[in-house]
Amino acid sequence: MDVLPGGTATFLLLFGLFLGAFAVRSGLRLVRVLRLVRHGERVEGRCADRRVVDRGSGTENRYRTEYVFAFRTPDGREVEFTDHAPGPFGFEVGAPVRVSFDPSAPDRRATVAGPGVWGPVLMPAAFTAVLGLFSLGLLIAFAATAG
Repeated sequence: MDVLPGGTATFLLLFGLFLGAFAVRSGLRLVRVLRLVRHGERVEGRCADRRVVDRGSGTENRYRTEYVFAFRTPDGREVEFTDHAPGPFGFEVGAPVRVSFDPSAPDRRATVAGPGVWGPVLMPAAFTAVLGLFSLGLLIAFAATAG
């Protein structure tokens, strides 16, 4: 008994589109980070906090380390933000970092990506590539099955 109308072809299409949506989301994050690295304003910041976040029971990797960075804008406003995968070894609390940010929205668009810290670029790039390839494979399989 088929659960979905169209059976395998429908599954391949829906799952391919689902993974494709995540690939596009990661690609947009990558573009945003690269734009900040190239065109954002740069200031000296620091690692304000390193905390362990509990994702709840039932998850494979229950605990995750989250890094909070802080910087002061040229107009004197103190901004804190978290960034994705700062690097394989992380940062010590209080460690200086270079922050690139968008002056129009520093609290929403900031990154520590740049020389020596490429985790915020590599993680979205890896997700974009891997999920994009899986999505493309599933959509090609859908086309072969449906056609």
